[in-house]
Amino acid sequence: MNKAVVLMSGGLDSTTVLAYAQSQGYDVVGLSFDYGQRHKIEMISSEKIANYFRIQRKVFKIDLKQIGGSALTSEINVEKGKLDRNEIPNTYVPGRNIIFLTIAGAYADILKAETVMIGVNSVDYSGYPDCRPEFIESMEKALNLGLAGSYRCKLNLVAPLQRLGKGEIVKMGIKLKAPYSLTYSCYNGNERSCGKCDSCLLRLRGFMEANEIDPIEYSEYPDFYSEYIKSRNSTNG
Repeated sequence: MNKAVVLMSGGLDSTTVLAYAQSQGYDVVGLSFDYGQRHKIEMISSEKIANYFRIQRKVFKIDLKQIGGSALTSEINVEKGKLDRNEIPNTYVPGRNIIFLTIAGAYADILKAETVMIGVNSVDYSGYPDCRPEFIESMEKALNLGLAGSYRCKLNLVAPLQRLGKGEIVKMGIKLKAPYSLTYSCYNGNERSCGKCDSCLLRLRGFMEANEIDPIEYSEYPDFYSEYIKSRNSTNG
């Protein structure tokens, strides 16, 4: 059985990737990052998800607050979400996926794992530069040039959701029985998701596009999702 290191944030995308990896027969090891993030509640979610899938999970601690510059690692307020952005939001954490994937590659090297999987996508996302296909391709090349394991075999950096919209991701996860009720995606880090940030808006639109109901709790819903719920209730009623 091939071994894969899967990055686990506790959110919808990474949980879908984890379900996908298991469906493909990989022996999965989860890797979560405690990096000083505002939404530390996601660490609780990733632990629950690892237990659900009965996989080993390693938590790697780093402090990206030392870099700062992001609403997720400083006292900057998370800005109001937009579904269609032309600018990079203040929740962008500089270099985050570069750092995460470098550590994941090093860990895979030690485990003799041939695959690292990450849940980035470049269709329904907030415009982060480290989610683009060309970034993933470049990181795969860099990891293979810089790791000793490349003398043994090629390390494959896989982003299964790269070209999928959020609705397609939700459909995929439901088909694979991903435990979405255990996931957490909100940037604000409160017990209930805010329903206002980029991540909440994209997630709710994904469930709407998939004609499904998001099973987690929100403090409030955006108008488009409230209308969707009313429409479903009137149809089913």
